[in-house]
Formats: sequence, C-alpha cells, structure tokens
Amino acid sequence: QVQLVESGGGLVQAGGSLRLSCAASGRTFSSSATAWFRQAPGKEREFVAAMPWSGDKTYYADSVKGRFTISRDNAKNTVALQMNSLKPEDTAVYYCVADTRGGVLGSGWRSVRSYDYWGQGTQVTVSS
Repeated sequence: QVQLVESGGGLVQAGGSLRLSCAASGRTFSSSATAWFRQAPGKEREFVAAMPWSGDKTYYADSVKGRFTISRDNAKNTVALQMNSLKPEDTAVYYCVADTRGGVLGSGWRSVRSYDYWGQGTQVTVSS
C-alpha cells in the first residue's frame, strides 16, 4: 500500500511559480516510478511529468517542458513538481501518482493505466 498526499497548490498570476509536494507513505514507494498528472474542468486527465525510482531520467509533456521540473527524495519519501512561468492553461487539479507494479513497462510513462496509486489532488489556478 502507498498513500500519496499532495500540497502546495493555490492561486498564482501568469508568469509566477508554484512548487507542489507529494508526501508518500508505504515501504514500496522508494522502488516505485512516480509521476504528476493534471485534470482541467471538462477535460481528461493528462500526463505532466514522470521519474523512475532511480531518479536518473525524467519525462515531460511537451506543454510543460522547460517550465516544470520533477524531482524526488527517496530518503524522505517525497516527490516535487516545480512549476515556473505558469500560464492560465496550466490551471487544473494536479495529482501525484505512483506505479508499484511496473505498469510503465507495459503502458508507458504517459498513460493513466500505468499508475496504481493516486493522491487526492491539489488545485492550481493561474490567473491572466
């Protein structure tokens, strides 16, 4: 079992920055791939960024590449998403997710099907 709790969301003006944090519990977390997804009103959940347990690679959606940075600290069981140069179209609920079963090997890093644990989400609103 893995529990994921996001924090750090809020309201920010366009061009500003936010840092989302995800606190994880469960002994399998340090060996799990982790990612961030988001869902805007009326839209499907979409991939934002991902990182394997080793932290030696990162994957980003084209829409956030160069602006967002994913990181993790396995010693502290945390994952972070640093978001810079925010745009109104970044407004969404952001979810921290984990893959404890190797789902990314079959479905890839960008698929919601790859991840078996999801946090409750944190709202990010970017005003223009």
